[in-house]
Formats: sequence, structure tokens, C-alpha cells
Amino acid sequence: MTIRTTSLPGVLVLAPRIHRDPRGFFMETFRADRYAEAGIPGPFVQDNLSRSAHGTLRGLHLQHPNDQGKLVYVVEGEVFDVAVDVRPDSPTFGRHHAELLSAENGLQMVIPPGFAHGFLVTSDTALFAYKCTAVYSPTDEITVAWNDPEIGIDWPIPMPVLSDRDAKAASLKGLDRSRLPRI
Repeated sequence: MTIRTTSLPGVLVLAPRIHRDPRGFFMETFRADRYAEAGIPGPFVQDNLSRSAHGTLRGLHLQHPNDQGKLVYVVEGEVFDVAVDVRPDSPTFGRHHAELLSAENGLQMVIPPGFAHGFLVTSDTALFAYKCTAVYSPTDEITVAWNDPEIGIDWPIPMPVLSDRDAKAASLKGLDRSRLPRI
């Protein structure tokens, strides 16, 4: 596995080894000892899988105070994946990192606690998998506007399909800063 750092602290892009032959491919999507040796935080306590149609945008979501770190990857299709630093006391507050993740490239992204996360499906459909360091807690969930101009994400599909919750999300300026995580 190769690991690429990004401009955001703790947000990593992982490229697991993919063994391809005429039958298809094989790859390890997670192995606790190797990921721990690479400094990837854990333990992971919940696995999630979503299937979404083209143009679906899910996010930007985070949890606090029951903060969740995530290890995300695509099982089928392709997504434009985004992490946003939403810790007000961070020097990279409001900055984001985006990456194309696909079943073909096998890339994974580490989203540390304290970061909002979202993805946009760019293929016909996508199966998106993610491991979480904390269980889902609806009372701790925070949603940030996907199109917040201060974050400035250049989404590849300008009018995505959104849930009601995501369509009504507040900008970073509109959020109560006391609800956001700290370094």
C-alpha cells in the first residue's frame, strides 16, 4: 500500500496493492495491523455501504461530540469524494481536499475526526463503503452546506440530487461554532 498525504492534516489517500489477472482482481480493503503501522487511526467499530444513482450527493456530514473518523472507498462505480476541515481553531479551517475514488483505481481516503465528509456519484451508480471509528449517533450529526461558497468545492455536477436534510444545510458561517469539533 502506498500512502499520499494531502494539504489537510490527517487526510490521507491510500492506494492498496491490486493484484490483477485475466480473471479479475484481488485486493485487501483493510488489514488492522498494516493500517495501524501506517498510522491510520482506529479502531473501526462500524461498517457502512450505500448505493447511489448518478448525480447523488451525500454530505457534507460529520458527528460531534461523538466524533467519527472514516476510511472510505468505492466498491462499484466512481465518486468525487471530499473532506473539509471544520475545526474552527485549525489553520486549515474551511479548506477541503477532493479525490476521485473508483472501483477501478482502488483508492481509499482517510477522513479524520473533525472533518466533514461528502461524495458525489459521477458514474451511473456507485457502491460506496466506509469504516467508522464511532457508531452513528443521530443526535451528534452536523450537516454543512455542500455548496458553501467559503469552502468553494468545484463539484463536477453543478445540480446534484440531494436529500432534504442536505439541501437545507447551513454554511460554516451559519453553524453554531460551539457545536464544532476542536483540535
